[in-house]
Amino acid sequence: MSSIELTSSQKTILTALINLHRETEDAVKGEDIAAEVDRNPGTIRNQMQSLKALQLVEGVPGPKGGYKPTANAYEALDVDQMDEPAAVPLLHNGEPVDTANVGEIDLSSVHHPDLCRAEIHVQGSVREFHEGDSVRVGPTPLSKLVIDGTVDGKDDTDNILILRIDDMRAPAEEPAH
Repeated sequence: MSSIELTSSQKTILTALINLHRETEDAVKGEDIAAEVDRNPGTIRNQMQSLKALQLVEGVPGPKGGYKPTANAYEALDVDQMDEPAAVPLLHNGEPVDTANVGEIDLSSVHHPDLCRAEIHVQGSVREFHEGDSVRVGPTPLSKLVIDGTVDGKDDTDNILILRIDDMRAPAEEPAH
């Protein structure tokens, strides 16, 4: 499939649909997507028509109806669709976040301890995270890496948290391999 160029609004709506669908595995109502992205439900319905035309979304009729992402939606957003992804714990201000999983950790400027940052790519919404919040990521499945940090910024569209790293350990426990 050729890569589809989505507008930032389409990416935001599609990302919200995928996040909400992951939580329930049911069709997601337009009103729920509208609430998640802070937009008017009418705007969501209009955008869904274009996303359906691009074969990224399928409509589910009926009282339990709504929208479901297609396999193409995951591909268009470059999101892995796995049956059983490894669980990488995410704590927000000391509380476990059950509606999200860590998909990827990118470390930047590790050679400069005062500027060390981590980009945490989250499968799930990052809307409840705010600058200054404390976050713990891990332990990761293989290396048992644990990162403690403070939210320095975030990207709601791509579900990325930017952390100022306060502490990083590996292995934080005895590795499984």
